[in-house]
Amino acid sequence: MKQTLIAGNWKMNNGLSETKALIEDLKKIEIQDHCEVVICPPFVNLGMASQLLQGFNIKLGAQNMHYQDKGAYTGEISPKMLKDLNATHVIIGHSERRQYFGETNELTNKKTGAAIGHGLRPILCVGETLAQREGQIAKKIVRRQVIEGLKDIRLQSGEEVVIAYEPVWAIGTGKTATNDEANEMCEFIRQVLSELFGDNIADAIKILYGGSVNPKNVDGLMSEKHIDGALVGGASLKAEDFSRLIHYQVVRP
Repeated sequence: MKQTLIAGNWKMNNGLSETKALIEDLKKIEIQDHCEVVICPPFVNLGMASQLLQGFNIKLGAQNMHYQDKGAYTGEISPKMLKDLNATHVIIGHSERRQYFGETNELTNKKTGAAIGHGLRPILCVGETLAQREGQIAKKIVRRQVIEGLKDIRLQSGEEVVIAYEPVWAIGTGKTATNDEANEMCEFIRQVLSELFGDNIADAIKILYGGSVNPKNVDGLMSEKHIDGALVGGASLKAEDFSRLIHYQVVRP
């Protein structure tokens, strides 16, 4: 059985004291082998988080990175810096990065390739806006984001990358795609990955759902065949809520 992945994206929340307190609470949670757990604090807290997580089975991720190893890129963080902090994952192309900072498919492709090249597992985010869904072009948009985001990238097993489907209209709005909608798009993404890399590699790639995932809807989402985990925002900021997500219950008809 494929190990699932629950990743917490803290976004621009939690200072040092709040980060320390939350991690100490998270360390009390029993994490079972079937579920891989990652937290992604703000950059300024990654160093402390790395130290606090040593010896625990919670992995550390970053929310973004530059594709260059070093250089005159004021305010940016390189993949080498993340590796020095024992980070294992990095979120690439989150809808907020695309919307507010103009990140393109070409840029996400560069970042994804750089992350893999440095042994980091990129969580490549794709998803359509409400207008695109209502215009019946959601799959066209997502297909392009997947293909262009993974252009010229070679995968050996499929475990090197994670895809997160996060419909833009469900990010931070309290709205969530229905279980069927989320599952259908994740299945579609798997089909695109099969075209790119073949069935074996495509089947090994974890495909997450992201978009207002919370303790009330996680069981239904995680019970869907083509959803391998969740990229979580607000519900990852409280240990009690995040624990409930980690301990989701698969519901069978």
